[in-house]
Parts: sequence; C-alpha cells; structure tokens
Amino acid sequence: MDLFDHARDQNLGMKPFAESVRPTDLEDYFGQGGVVGPSSFLRRAIESDRLPNLIFWGPPGVGKTTLARIIAHRTEKFFEMFSAVLGGVKEIREIVKAARERQGMYQQQTLLFIDEIHRFNKAQQDALLPHMEDGTLILIGATTENPSFEVNSAVLSRSRVVVLDTLKPVAIRQLLQRAWSHPMRLSRWPGAQYEDGAFESLSNAVDGDARRALNTLETALEDGRPLTAELMADVLGRKMISHDRSGDGHYQVISAFIKSMRATDPDAAAYWLQRLLEAGEDPIFLLRRMVVFASEDIGHADPQALQIATAALTAFRLVGLPEGNYHLMQAATYLATAPKSNTVLRTIHAAKKAVEEFGHLPVPMHLRNASTALQKRLGHGEGYQNPHTSQAGLPAQRAMPDGLEGVTIFQPGESGMEAQFSARIRQVRGVNDDPSAQT
Repeated sequence: MDLFDHARDQNLGMKPFAESVRPTDLEDYFGQGGVVGPSSFLRRAIESDRLPNLIFWGPPGVGKTTLARIIAHRTEKFFEMFSAVLGGVKEIREIVKAARERQGMYQQQTLLFIDEIHRFNKAQQDALLPHMEDGTLILIGATTENPSFEVNSAVLSRSRVVVLDTLKPVAIRQLLQRAWSHPMRLSRWPGAQYEDGAFESLSNAVDGDARRALNTLETALEDGRPLTAELMADVLGRKMISHDRSGDGHYQVISAFIKSMRATDPDAAAYWLQRLLEAGEDPIFLLRRMVVFASEDIGHADPQALQIATAALTAFRLVGLPEGNYHLMQAATYLATAPKSNTVLRTIHAAKKAVEEFGHLPVPMHLRNASTALQKRLGHGEGYQNPHTSQAGLPAQRAMPDGLEGVTIFQPGESGMEAQFSARIRQVRGVNDDPSAQT
C-alpha cells in the first residue's frame, strides 16, 4: 500500500459502496458457515495461524476476496492482492522480492491473493511453486472454474481447495441489512428510507451474488427515492440468469437438465430448459443433447423417443426461435416422462469388452459373402439359413464367431417396450439352444 492507496482508503466517499462495507471479521461474513464455522478446518487454521495454501472455488460474488482479506487481517499477514488478468511472472518476482524483504526486516509473512488464478498459464503457475514451498508466500488463489481442470496439479497438490457456495437469499438479506447500518451508508445517505419487501425482493433476484446486490443497493440509494421492491426491480432490470456458457456453471445447469429428464421429473426438466434458453444457451446444442439422451437413457424402452428428439431438431431448424421453443419443450417433457433404460449404453460397453478380450475373431464361414466363384468353392455362405424362410421367421443359428459361444452382449430389461425385446430374444435363443433346430 502506498500513500495514494492510503489517501483513497481514508476517503470513503471515493470508494465503491460494496468495497466500503466489506466485512473485516468472520462474524460479519455471512452465508458460508460450512467453510468458516467453529468446527471447520479453515476456522481452526485461521485461529491457530497455521494456514496452508488455499484455492477458493466458487461463483462470482460469494466472498472469495472478502474471506482472503479477513484471513490476512486475523493472522496479521501482509495482504498482497494480484490479478492474474493484469500481470505475469515478472510481477510475481517483484512480489516475491518484497515479501522476502518484509519477512527479513519485520518477520511478517505475505499472503498473496491471486484473483482468477485460472487465467495463469502453466508456466506462470509453476513460477509460484518454490515460493509456496519455502514459506515466502502463502497463496490464496480464487477461481470461478473447476480447479481440477484449470489449476496445475503441482499447485493443487500443495494447496487445500475450499468450495464456496452460492449465497442463499437469507445470507444476501443479512449482508444488505449490515450494509444499511454501516457508517458509510449513514454518512453518505443519512435520510434514506426503505419499505418492507425491498431487501427480500432484491435478495431473491441476484442469484446469490453479493457484489451485485450491493451495487444495486448503491444505485437505488443514489436515486433518492424510498427503497421499494418496485424500485429495486427497476434498478436491477430484467433478472439475468447466472450462466457462463464457457465456464463450470454451464455444465452444472446442463447436468441438472439431463438428470431431471433421467429422474422422470418433467417439471424440473421444463424449468432447467427454460432457464438455459433465457440465459442464451444455444438451442441446437440442447436438442443435440436430447437426441443423445433418447438413445443413451431411453433406447429400446421407448424407440419413439429418438424420433421425437430428431423431429424436434428438424422442426427447430425449420422455424427457429421463438416458435421453436414449442419443439424444445415438447421433446424435453416427452423424454422426461418416457420409461428409462441404459441397455444401449450397457450393450456398447459389453461389445467393447468382448472385442478387447477376444480380439478380431474370424467371420464364420456361413456368414461370409460368397460373391466370387473362389469364395463359393471355399464354402463361403454355405449353411446360412434365411430367417424369412425358417420356422416362424426365427433364425435357427447363432452368428457369433467361434470362441464367443454363450457370450451375451445385448441384455434388454423389462422397462417399456424392452419387455417385448426380452421375450423375443428369449424365444430366439431358445430355438438356437434346441439341438433339433440346428439343421
């Protein structure tokens, strides 16, 4: 911190409201009781001043930066904040140099908070390793992305991942009430008033993002009118759905949509689908996922599911949005309601296992194509019985290669139409197992 930083901090009127009312102790840190509660690992580490390197993983506005600042304050460490978007290895070296000098002169350890650490490439993350190991720095990295994919394994192995959850509306209301009573609010807007329901409506509309809630409150206070639910809605504008199409949130909502259909819950499937569409998700992507779902999770239990999904894809391409929403919703609710079976998936795995275990076995002679005179002389195709002319249209021979006798790959269940498949397969296998049928 230099003189300009100090002067800025002294003039609260120049700081953003959200920054001015940021809590400085754990008692005012709402919504993450599982992370900093009395019996939590992190609370014990803070109180004993034995902090490991940490990776804070959570969506925007859940308090990653605030928690890092509280930790530095409670443990009396020098807080160095750094954005992975704005700097690189050169800046890290300067921070390390200053940290060593500080440790040597004042015996004060440096807590380095790197916001958006997932923006660092591998070389930049590797540059942190020796200083994490020798204790020059205690690293706290913050990321909205899954650390397993975006943070180097070497950094992860030296850190403890702390998952911060999306804040619930009750936690947002608590921080809004705290901000309302803060000296910053009292000095800057001393005559401000609010009506019942204003904070409740705002806390329900910001999707667990504390920063967004406080920024909206600041804008509403600047408006000068008494704070009401209507004013909050006007300031906030249309409720935006929290959905980063390139980030982890994308896959979480997609997962919820797929699992809702798998759970035969059409209400949930409809909700997640509409949420995805309003967030700007590509409808073609959703329809393709439904086409996959129709075979992977329904398959022979209801063969019409695949027809419905592919028809919806074709229809959407024909009409587009907004009318195409009808096709999306029809397909999603049909798939959600249809009987479920993973027979197709299990059959793929069983077939792969057979190929891997037994290799490329020769094609039986009676199954080979005798398209030339030589192949006919070699006996290709001899003994093949056309099921159209055999008993009741049932083939009286197996088509497996030698070495796979008795191996069963396709095993339909009893869900939906698969019961009919099972009955027919039992009938066919009964004929094949009857020695008198082997002519």
